[in-house]
Order: sequence, then C-alpha cells, then structure tokens
Amino acid sequence: MPRIIATDRDGSVKEFDADPGMTLMEALRDTAGLDIAAICGGSCSCATCHVYIPAHWAEHLPAQQADEVELIEFLPAYRDTSRLSCQIEITDALAGLEVELAPED
Repeated sequence: MPRIIATDRDGSVKEFDADPGMTLMEALRDTAGLDIAAICGGSCSCATCHVYIPAHWAEHLPAQQADEVELIEFLPAYRDTSRLSCQIEITDALAGLEVELAPED
C-alpha cells in the first residue's frame, strides 16, 4: 500500500496508507478522515476535493482532462499545482505522494 503524506488546512500533517485502486479523494476522506467535502461523490462536477500536488509529482499523475481543468482554473485558490483528488487513482507508483488540501472556497 502506498503511503500518502497529507497536509490539512490547519497545517497538520497526516501520513497514512492508501489502497491501490481507490481515488486520492476517497483515501483522504475515508482512510485518513480528512475534511474533503466531495459533494459530487467523485464525478468531477463540483471541485470540493481540490488539492495541491507538488510539481515534482506531476509526471507520476494522470494528465488532467478538460472537465477537471474547467472546474478548477477559475477557483480563487487555484495554483499551477491544483488538482481534483477524485481524478487521481492511487497506484503503487504514488508511494510517498505529498498532497495539501486547498482552502474551502
């Protein structure tokens, strides 16, 4: 199981193991117990699972699809490293992934 290192909105850091095959959103919410709203349940239609991924991890992640880009590019808290955690599937290649929860908009 890949170990994920998540920084919560209050700056606290939580390390946890995530099951391959689940989405990062599910792992953050269900496994780590972090406050990810995920209102749409992972269907890429709400942006309430917005996170920041360090740039050096970008090459290990699936490319963003147009619908993900459209949802996050105009968020007030948008950064170049913004992603929707529901669009990132956990794989063994993501062991050590660092993620930061974006502010709630």
